[in-house]
Amino acid sequence: MQIETYGQQLEVTPALRSYVETRFERLGRHFEGDCEIRVQLALEKPEHKAIATINVSGRTLHGDAAGQDMYAAIDLLVDKLDRQLIKHKEKHLEQRRSEGLSKLSLD
Repeated sequence: MQIETYGQQLEVTPALRSYVETRFERLGRHFEGDCEIRVQLALEKPEHKAIATINVSGRTLHGDAAGQDMYAAIDLLVDKLDRQLIKHKEKHLEQRRSEGLSKLSLD
């Protein structure tokens, strides 16, 4: 899993970068292969925003969240992306199951 963290008119401190990497590690359980995650941190007064794009198996997932501080925004973003990845994984498994059933019915 490759995580790229950058700021929009905001300096990304080592503490923020470390926090992003720690929180996004939990998303790694959904991947079998490599994935690329781009995380953008921004300050839009009075809110802090975190935006992420995940590239997995030919598909791109996008999420954004806003919070009172940057850490809260990152937590909300990881929760949203976790739900999206679960939904994507379920759709993928359902598609594979239906393909397997159609192959059986053709035989």
